Amino acid sequence: MSRRVRIASVNVNGIRAATRKGMIEWLDEADVDVMALQEVRATLEELQTALPGWELVNDEALAKGRAGVAIATRLPAVDVRRVLGPEPLDSAGRWIEADLDIDGERLTVVSAYVHTGEADTPRQDAKWAFLDAMEKRMPQLEQSSPLAVVMGDLNVGHRELDIRNWKGNVKKAGFLPRERAYFDRFLGAAGEQVAGVDGSTGTGLGWVDVGRAAHGEVDGPYTWWSMRGRAFDNDSGWRIDYHLATPALAERVSNYRVVRAPSWDTRWSDHSPVVADYAIGD
Repeated sequence: MSRRVRIASVNVNGIRAATRKGMIEWLDEADVDVMALQEVRATLEELQTALPGWELVNDEALAKGRAGVAIATRLPAVDVRRVLGPEPLDSAGRWIEADLDIDGERLTVVSAYVHTGEADTPRQDAKWAFLDAMEKRMPQLEQSSPLAVVMGDLNVGHRELDIRNWKGNVKKAGFLPRERAYFDRFLGAAGEQVAGVDGSTGTGLGWVDVGRAAHGEVDGPYTWWSMRGRAFDNDSGWRIDYHLATPALAERVSNYRVVRAPSWDTRWSDHSPVVADYAIGD
């Protein structure tokens, strides 16, 4: 008989700062079993201090105090992988996969932190390379683990519904047509030719955007707001934090939600957690 596994993803914007500002109090109420964390900016020892009682695996960035991804679980991981693609791909601190054995079924969870990028600069070139590697890895991941979910701050708003001020951002990193076309393929019908918003064509991978499937054709709900001005108060945000699930896993999801803080001053990150329940186990 399957059981509910509650999985959350959040860019913590520094794990030590997040725990000081209220993340632990949120965790005490959230009843989460698995967390994908991004931008932790910490060593494994610092993570263990910040999150006592959790099983933790991580991948640190090469530059101290930058990026960093981790997966925290109530069960030990049976296998962990930290390599997304061949060198010199800049994936250090940005991709980690963990296999969990839950009541006889294997669940693979990925914490990903895609580069922010900057249009027409080397920073964007690194983002293109990372998205290329994701596109190659995701079919391999599904083949080896039919129950898999890629989560994290993917730093792309897929559709106009995903950014409040989309018209002002069509030439900026995070909403460039070429970036969005990757998501057209990630989420397009498996094996079919998919037309990207940038005019490109490619093969659909068939993965499911759990958040969009849950909320339908509505604006947002947004997951990130600039710290500048009154973006949070005005809900002028971006939906850039995702659960992307294989079709087999997407059939088992329920209760997806974005946990938006009640007010600007109660936030412990500039991102909100995205949470969903999955039915796992024989």
